[in-house]
This record gives sequence, structure tokens and C-alpha cells, in this order.
Amino acid sequence: MKKIMAPLAALLLVLIAGCGGENSSAENGAEQVRIAYFPNFTHIATIVALEQGYFEEAFGEDITIETMTFPNGSAFMEALSTDEFDIGTVGPTPATTTYQRNSGHEIIAGAVNGGAVLATAEGSGIESVEDLDGKSVAVPTIGSTQDIMLRKELQEVGLNIEDAGGTVSLVPQAPADTSTLFLQGDVDAAATQEPWGVFLENQADASILLDEEEFAWGTDLTTTVVAANNAFTDNNPELTQDYLSAHLQAIEFIENNNEEAVQIFVDHIEEITGNTLDYDETLEASNRLNPAYEINEDVLQEMATISMEAGYIPSDDIEGLVNREFLDAVLEE
Repeated sequence: MKKIMAPLAALLLVLIAGCGGENSSAENGAEQVRIAYFPNFTHIATIVALEQGYFEEAFGEDITIETMTFPNGSAFMEALSTDEFDIGTVGPTPATTTYQRNSGHEIIAGAVNGGAVLATAEGSGIESVEDLDGKSVAVPTIGSTQDIMLRKELQEVGLNIEDAGGTVSLVPQAPADTSTLFLQGDVDAAATQEPWGVFLENQADASILLDEEEFAWGTDLTTTVVAANNAFTDNNPELTQDYLSAHLQAIEFIENNNEEAVQIFVDHIEEITGNTLDYDETLEASNRLNPAYEINEDVLQEMATISMEAGYIPSDDIEGLVNREFLDAVLEE
């Protein structure tokens, strides 16, 4: 893992001392916290916090934890909007687009920067973004963060997606299945997140056209954010801060124990999905991730504008989407 932007060790000593045992948030009547995430590498902070017991320690013994996973941001945000869970990690684009239809959630912290790449299939003839003209590109889902990143790259060289009158076709495909498309020659490129970029390189002889520092906004992009239901944060401000305390503790652990964190992730994925990820490849992919709690609001705004131009949302007004109140409170402790 790459180093996070600011040291957390001294801060975490204070946070850990103040968490666990009695939890005054429980006085508001909350008996459980429902946490959601994806079984993806960019959600490693949530996975580490769960497996290391950081959430359990932070919330205290009176609070039970329920977890659920989602395959993509659309499903995640639909469930958050209908109060199926309280808080979790998701890509910034689904959180932004859903906000236009239902403003009942907020982004309260970052989780990972970087971790997304643009890969090209062997024999595709693609050596530059301009070469995507007339080609097909796999994305996790239509309207995903990688979709928006791809659109930004295409705009910069005068290209566009077919549905906008351009020549580049999008192929929605689960990242875990993209290697098959590459091997079968069904797509020419993929905008994807790690560890799938490394897997494409090693399993399908793909090349990385744009790495995590070059693709769209690079490591300035908050690739994964912490999103929460407003009803939860309004009624349980201390539980919200406790969640973020555990979140920061997980980020610190990942920074200082990269190999162990990757093993925790690989074991967790096998346990919940039955899929065995290659440890060495996943460790290699960790070099393209930067777990971090800060949020780049300027990039979020630019992403919202591209989403509007793509027709995914009617407006790029995202005022009120980001709420730093809880993160700032934790950082000041």
C-alpha cells in the first residue's frame, strides 16, 4: 500500500483510549449498526476493520454489528436509500448520482485513493487513449466510477461513448469476469479497479495503458468513500464518530502491516464468496492503492459534471453531499 497523506499513530492512541466499553451513543436507543461494503480491494479498510474487531471495539458491547455486501454501487445506493443499512463504503459516482434523486445520505470520509487502471487486451492495437476510437471498453457497471473516469479520458482527446454520439462502446461486466472477455477477444480494453488490473496483466496478458497515477484524476481521486444514511448520522452522532475511529485505525493498520492486511483481505474474500484470490498478485495490486480518509471535493464536483453531461443526473449540484463534521470531530480528539 502507498503511504496515506497524514500520520495517524498519535491520533489513534487517543481514539483507541476513548472507544469501547461504555458507548454513550447507545443512550439514543441504537442497538445495532448495519455496515455495507463490496468484496473488492478498494474496500479493504472496511474489511480490515471488521476482521480486526475495530468496529466491535469502538462501538462497545451494547451494539451489535450486521454486515452485508453488494456487487456494485447501484445496488448499494438503492439499499442505503431504502434504509436497509446505515453506513458503509462505495464509489463516489453512485453516491453522487443517487444524491440527485434522494438526498437522504452523505459522504463523511474517504477510504481509498487511486486503485483504478485502464487496461488493454493483447492484440487490441491500443497504444494511446486516441486508439480507443471504435473500440469496446469493459466497465464494472454503467454509471460506475470507472465509467466516469473513462469518459474524462475520452473527452480530453475528443472521443465519446456511443450513446453520446461517439465511437467507443461500453461493455458492463463484473470485474472478476473481465479476464474471460479479454481471453475470448470480446472487448478491447477495461476500466477497472484493483486487484483486477493486476489479474488482467497476469492472467490475460493485458497491458496497463494508464496506471493508478495516470488514469483520469489519478491518486487525487477518492476512489472509495464512506457514505451514511442521514437518519443514522443525525440520530447517532457518536456511533458515527466511533465508526470513523475504527475506520482510521484500519487505515493505520494497512499502512503499517501491508502484507498482513492483504492476507486478511484474501482470506475474507474466500470466506464470504468462496473465491480464492492469488495472494502474490493481490499484494502486487496493493502498490496501486492509497488508503486515505480525506475527501477531494473538487474532483467529486468534476465527476458530478461529467455524470450530468452523460445524462446520468439532471444537475451537477451536489451541495450538502459531503459532510466533514464527524471526521473533523474525530481528528480533533
